[in-house]
Amino acid sequence: MSDARSEALGWLSTFEAACRGQDFAAGRRLFAPDAVAFGTYATAVHGLDNIEREQWRQIWPRIRDFTLDRNASVRAAGDAAWIAAGWSSEATAPDGRPFRRPGRATFVLERRGGRWLAVHSHVSLLPSQSDEVHGRRS
Repeated sequence: MSDARSEALGWLSTFEAACRGQDFAAGRRLFAPDAVAFGTYATAVHGLDNIEREQWRQIWPRIRDFTLDRNASVRAAGDAAWIAAGWSSEATAPDGRPFRRPGRATFVLERRGGRWLAVHSHVSLLPSQSDEVHGRRS
C-alpha cells in the first residue's frame, strides 16, 4: 500500500472516530478552514465553521455506530487525494424504534503543511428509488 493511500485511510479512520465520539474539535482538525461540504441535511456549506454548525452538529448527536467501509476507494497523486466509501449508522425513528441509515461519502484531501486536510466532502444517505423522490414514469 502506498504511503499516501495508507495516510488517506488513516485520515478516514480518524474522521470516523470523531463522528462516533461527537468530537467536533477532532473533526475540525481534519478539515481545511475553506472546505466545502455537501450533505443530506445541509445542501451546500462553505467554510469549516458552517460545516460544523449546519451539518455535523445537526447529525452527529442523532446517530450511533457511524461506520465507514474499510474497502474504500482511494487515489492519490502528489499533494491531492480522494476517498469514496460507503457508510452506515443507526438512528431512532419518531416511534422510538432504531433504524439503519446507509449512505456514501466522498472526501477530497489536500496535503497542507504536511497534513492531509479535507477541502471537500459529500456525505449523504443512499438515494431513494421511490416515486415520491423521482416521480412516476409516464
